[in-house]
Amino acid sequence: MENTKNQTLQRQELKRAMNNRDVLALAFGTMIGWGWIMLAGTWVGLAGIAGAILAFVIGAVLCIFVGLTYAELTPALPLAGGELVFSYRGLGYIPSWITGWMIAFAYVGVAAWEGPAFVTAIDYILPIPRFGYLWNIAGFDVYISWVLVGAAGGLILAILNYRGIKSAAIFQTFATLALGIGGIAFFFGSVVNGSVANMLPAFTTPQGLVAVILMVPAMFVGFDVIPQAAEEMNIPLNKIAKILIFSICLAAAWYVLMIISIAMAAPADVRENPAGIPVADAFAFAMGSPIFGKFMIIAAMCGILTSWNGFIVGATRVLFSMGRAKMLPAAFGKVHPRFESPTAAIILVGLITCISPLMGKSALVWFVDASAFGTVVAYFMVALSFLVLRKTEPGLVRPYKVKGGPVIGVLAICVAGFFLYLYLPVGPGALLPVEWFLVLGWVILGVVFFIAAKAKYRDVTPAETEFLLFGAAYARKDRR
Repeated sequence: MENTKNQTLQRQELKRAMNNRDVLALAFGTMIGWGWIMLAGTWVGLAGIAGAILAFVIGAVLCIFVGLTYAELTPALPLAGGELVFSYRGLGYIPSWITGWMIAFAYVGVAAWEGPAFVTAIDYILPIPRFGYLWNIAGFDVYISWVLVGAAGGLILAILNYRGIKSAAIFQTFATLALGIGGIAFFFGSVVNGSVANMLPAFTTPQGLVAVILMVPAMFVGFDVIPQAAEEMNIPLNKIAKILIFSICLAAAWYVLMIISIAMAAPADVRENPAGIPVADAFAFAMGSPIFGKFMIIAAMCGILTSWNGFIVGATRVLFSMGRAKMLPAAFGKVHPRFESPTAAIILVGLITCISPLMGKSALVWFVDASAFGTVVAYFMVALSFLVLRKTEPGLVRPYKVKGGPVIGVLAICVAGFFLYLYLPVGPGALLPVEWFLVLGWVILGVVFFIAAKAKYRDVTPAETEFLLFGAAYARKDRR
């Protein structure tokens, strides 16, 4: 805990407890969630195996441009809040507030969706008895029994995070390892028992390639959790950047292997069945037994849990950073005296994930799509901050400095701008009206919080905000 010179403010800090393995598992496990097991067959069907692989290579390259800006800024400012901190340093209070609020929306939205995905996976292995009918949302019947299973998963992860980052990191590492074992088994089983004939055609149409490219950005969301937890990493600062970029490359390799696996494992009618779970069904087909399908679901459940856990970490750290800086109620900036975790933020996000199954699994897809918009807004703001800081703070200590920084910054802004275009009404992946309503609702809620925080903490000076965000080690000397 640090004090300002006049001893009027106290700044609480998070515990440094994550090692190299923890950080890699956090990033990779967060990126590799549930989407691949449902969509891998669709990717091959739309673009062909070669087309689907090309789409993911293109997506990975685009994400690396954005990732490089994160890679430079994270070790330079290794503080909870990530995007919030970067944009404050480069762009100021209001752009920072917007960035923090939008990335919080992204993380909370995806974390909320993981509960229904978790129940869907369990239901595939062991059908859940339906009792206590509640309502129908977007064509899906919601039952109390279904809700309770999802809420139990959310509660367990909330407790893990409440007990500190190391507890969450150990869980993340083991779940990511189990996910990896499942993916490797799927790959070798498909190569041995599958058929090259299932892989044709290699390409379909340019339109199919574009359709897959549109899905790719959402598959790489998760590497950006690393800067959120940077304050809790007990590793050399220059290694943070290397792990971040490596995690994107590793995720790209994973998706390519899964595309090859499902293309070999089963013919199109199996891997593209909308009523099934494509990867599980394809593995069961290739191995000649439904037991292998259930095995893949267990592995995929680990992917759900790693993604769920990672987004809880991301959401709670940005809320903690905003609370610590008096951008939100100060309770969010407090840490547990024993576990050194951001308790108020964890309780809030845990509550949201526990009640989210009440909306069923169909309606929550809206949250995932809307939250993707929040993610690319943050990407754009980070890339812009990267460029601004290269000009305004050339002397900022950068343990990892990107070569050709201005060019990379411009490319990252273009990539983020392209992603934003995809979701706008004029873009090919435009959000639905109900999804825009969710975005608007979050923005309105943010405006209310912004005004309330400004009114309550009007006596907090810019110098004090600087200290609360950056601490004594990273605050700018001319702002203290």
